[in-house]
Amino acid sequence: MNGQYDTIVIGVFAVCLIVWLFFGLRSWVNRPIPVSLAELQLNEHIQPSPALELLEESGYDVIGGKMKVPLAFEADESVLYSRLFIDYVAERDDARYLVKTSRRRLPLELSGPSVRDRFLSYLLLYPGCEGLLYVDLENSDIIVIRLMDYQEDVYDGEDMD
Repeated sequence: MNGQYDTIVIGVFAVCLIVWLFFGLRSWVNRPIPVSLAELQLNEHIQPSPALELLEESGYDVIGGKMKVPLAFEADESVLYSRLFIDYVAERDDARYLVKTSRRRLPLELSGPSVRDRFLSYLLLYPGCEGLLYVDLENSDIIVIRLMDYQEDVYDGEDMD
């Protein structure tokens, strides 16, 4: 009688292990693979512009032109479409950067919520990039934006937006 209970316990344990492995493997296979910036299909056509000149003067090599990244979202069983636009892809010291240029009608406010709302999607879309270069054509300036690891002592707790 003692051997039957051992067999039943081992059988239940084996079934649980097989079910756990099945769902874990299925979840792992269905997980999207993040595209690194090295694997990104670059647009070889680079249009000249004041932003391009400013990047090259600052030591960046522009290796890709304007790109459109199509996006699709599912919300309540309907599919919604959108896209993100990348102005350039630049490189310096073996580090690659996405480039966004300023828009006259949409100036950048250098605050945490503003930078998050405008650029977080780009930084999360290509985790292999070193950061994002915001080319401010009005001030002839390049702002490097990087996503940092959160540290408790860095955040002062003022703005909860």
